[in-house]
Amino acid sequence: MNKYDIIVLGSGPGGYVAAIRASQLGFKTAVVEKESLGGVCLNWGCIPTKALLKSAQVFNYLKDAESYGLVAENVNQDFNKVIDRSRDVAGGMSKGVQFLMKKNKIDVIEGTGKLKPGKKIEVNGKDISADHIIIATGARSRELPNLKQDGKKIIGYREALSLKKQPKSMIVVGSGAIGVEFAHFYNALGTEVTIVEYLPNLVPLEDEEVSKQFERSFKKSGIKVMTNSSVEKVDTSGKGVKATVKTKKGEEILEAEIVLSAVGISANIENIGLEDVGIITDKGKIIVNEWYQTNIPGYYAIGDVVPGPALAHVASAEGITCVEKIKDLQVEPIDYGNIPACTYASPEIASVGLTEKQAKEAGYDIKVGKFPFSASGKASASGEKDGFVKVIFDSKYGEWLGCHMIGAGVTDMIAEAVLGRKLETTGYEVLKTIHPHPTMSEAVMEAVADAYGEVIHL
Repeated sequence: MNKYDIIVLGSGPGGYVAAIRASQLGFKTAVVEKESLGGVCLNWGCIPTKALLKSAQVFNYLKDAESYGLVAENVNQDFNKVIDRSRDVAGGMSKGVQFLMKKNKIDVIEGTGKLKPGKKIEVNGKDISADHIIIATGARSRELPNLKQDGKKIIGYREALSLKKQPKSMIVVGSGAIGVEFAHFYNALGTEVTIVEYLPNLVPLEDEEVSKQFERSFKKSGIKVMTNSSVEKVDTSGKGVKATVKTKKGEEILEAEIVLSAVGISANIENIGLEDVGIITDKGKIIVNEWYQTNIPGYYAIGDVVPGPALAHVASAEGITCVEKIKDLQVEPIDYGNIPACTYASPEIASVGLTEKQAKEAGYDIKVGKFPFSASGKASASGEKDGFVKVIFDSKYGEWLGCHMIGAGVTDMIAEAVLGRKLETTGYEVLKTIHPHPTMSEAVMEAVADAYGEVIHL
């Protein structure tokens, strides 16, 4: 029986990162993977969707070339080539992870792993063992009882990434990051898109002002938005689908070629041996402490299978923290109040910390500043004037409580706020930090200046 120091079950952005860090720290390490290295993120999530969205962005630029003083005639798109490019990008990233496994001398064991007592995993009928086993099996598209996915007319994100033919019309159920990103992509390429959201606002976890701006932008792009609405049932017996949608005004029947279910994810914790080992779960998640230890010594869990934000960068951070704690290095628990969230539709959304509503509910006396990209020189030159940066500070101590952005490229800007909050930067310090001109990032400084009554360009 092969014996390791650490075995990681699953090779997504939590699993493969944990394995690499373990190898760097001198542990004999193995990864068990039943499908493709890189997990959902690299193969069916973060990376291929961004490739699709880039194609949509370039297509929009070409269609709008005249506004930049350029001429582009007979502009069209080839849906299958767009999908093929996305798959190629994902394939290249997965090969990159294969290279990293070899470089770090990590054994990759292909097959479905099942946990066993005594710090063992059964793979392909054989047992392997380790002093420490890290569960990183990720998650899948969540299915609602009245919205069962058949892979053809009612699909999840996997099928949405690899359709053989572009649908003429689509209903997207759910307006989290997955839902709105696909809604934007398909709409940009010419599909008639309707998005249905149960809650009052699109992207409902974001600051309310951001959600409202985002909804305006979506409607402007031609997407039909239905909030405070729910899909009660879907009839797939005909050529397309007929969805019965419950709204405040009553029921409405929507017809489309296809329904994309984007109502969240479910952790992959079934049939992996948790019950055999005695590992405790609650509400579909594995219960762990701040170092990702389960209730059974020697077994750990990270990423989408544990409570917390189901984000690739969170899974990676958890994997590194878990392994470094096993090595007994000096580590600190992850601050889940300082996790950036990004949505890559158009406009992009990025946020960290408290919303204005949350800050008020927490009892803070706050200073709020906001700077629109319509007043930004770089945004005007780029032709990307939609959106704004909003900052929230504690009036008493100047603590940066939250930062919320919507606009072009903001997912690349949010790290300033994350780092500033990590370093306990005050509003005054951000205000006095010189930002380069002309850049989109100036809007952060200007928003802070607005909060403190010193804004120049408004």
